[in-house]
Amino acid sequence: MTTGNFKDALHRFKEGQGKIKALNYATSMLFWDASTGAPKSGADARSKSIGTLSGFGYREVVNEQTEADLNLLIDHLDELDEIDRVSVLDAKREYDKLTKIPMDEFQAYNELISKSAMIWEDAKEKSDFKMFEPYLEKVINYLLKFAEYRGYEGHPYNLYIDDFEPGMSVDQLNVFFDELRGRVVPLLKKIIDKGDAPEVTFLKKDYPKQKQDEASRKLLGLMGFDLERGMLKESVHPFTMGVDIDDVRLTTHYYEDDLASALLSTAHEGGHAIYEQNIDRKLQPTLLATGTSNGIHESQSRIYENNFCKSHAFISHFLPYLKSAFPEPLEGIDVETFYRGINKVEPSFIRIEADELTYSLHIMIRYEIELGLIDGTIKVKDLPAVWNQKVKDYLGIIPKNDAEGVLQDVHWSEGLFGYFPTYALGSAYAAQLAHYMGKEIDIEACLANGDFAPLTKWLNEKVHQYGALKKPNELIELITGERLNSKYYCDYLEEKFSGIYGL
Repeated sequence: MTTGNFKDALHRFKEGQGKIKALNYATSMLFWDASTGAPKSGADARSKSIGTLSGFGYREVVNEQTEADLNLLIDHLDELDEIDRVSVLDAKREYDKLTKIPMDEFQAYNELISKSAMIWEDAKEKSDFKMFEPYLEKVINYLLKFAEYRGYEGHPYNLYIDDFEPGMSVDQLNVFFDELRGRVVPLLKKIIDKGDAPEVTFLKKDYPKQKQDEASRKLLGLMGFDLERGMLKESVHPFTMGVDIDDVRLTTHYYEDDLASALLSTAHEGGHAIYEQNIDRKLQPTLLATGTSNGIHESQSRIYENNFCKSHAFISHFLPYLKSAFPEPLEGIDVETFYRGINKVEPSFIRIEADELTYSLHIMIRYEIELGLIDGTIKVKDLPAVWNQKVKDYLGIIPKNDAEGVLQDVHWSEGLFGYFPTYALGSAYAAQLAHYMGKEIDIEACLANGDFAPLTKWLNEKVHQYGALKKPNELIELITGERLNSKYYCDYLEEKFSGIYGL
């Protein structure tokens, strides 16, 4: 091939990436609208629109010209700069994935998951799994069919883990969860046996929604999220959408009888959002202007939510503001009481409301169920019973209904299998990053002053700026000098909760 052909191929490739980015933007806006107040009557129209846009995206990626250009660019990788090289390799991986799936089935699947998410929302509201069951059955059938089209090594679930956390496998996750289980479960048992439950009734009093919204915006500002380049709204299930570096959106959910829920959801989603806002602008025109993996992305939400915002140091700073905003319910509440209360360990039904210690158990429940659904050892119709049994086995409690049980999370309705394990990986990455950050910055002193700037700047420089340019293993090793090491997470949990409960 001539140099001219190579340059033409690179030009067409970049032009195509721009079109895909635009289509992703449009699809994201439809999803955002559906999740933040669009009329449910428009669900079918939105689903068809999303299906059509996904078809456009498919044809932009899968065609003879793109295949020829990618093959030519792969042959010239050493002539590309780092951004173009990684972009081409990612595009080739995506191309290979999509070309094995017939376009009509790909488009039909995208229509299905758009409708499925709306049905899930109704089913959750009515606490009726039977409404959702046929849709989930179809989603799983598509995933199994797609796995056969794409091909996989070992367990078919490996394919879907790798989609969200490149390089991860069932074998690695089994070892990871075994290690967590070996230290977290005994610690949880010690805490339960001690029976020294912190006071939490003050968190369950009357907290007006408008004041909570103001507190959420105050917290985001302290953390370093730029609301001039983003948006905070309310949705059933909190989420973050980074459609562009200059357009990052997040949601939370307010309960007027629960102060902690929205604040912690805002801190969590704020961590995701800060990541998306602080990617290097040289990546902005590319598809690399996003987080590198779900595990790394989750590390940013968890480090802000748990390591920072639920720390004794930050609470000592933020409590006076909360007491001025909510004088009646927080009257007489001191820092120690608030700190112990917001960090109370108690097995609970809802994952997003779970304490740090039991959170990984919620993830293990979903991980085990996902494995079973994909390999056929668990049937969709049996899910409520299977779910309830695992919750009983791990947490010692039984859900009263489907809404607080099997229907609580939206992810399966959207086909996001392989996604849940990254939540546990994120907590482990967060603890590892905080450990190494602590070698350079006095984290407690910063938080005690409400000064997130040095912490956010450190994360901007070490994590955020790279977007998806560096892959998970490469990034964590670049920052800490080692691969993922769950020791830091377990050490952090043992130190924090042994202190709170005087173990």
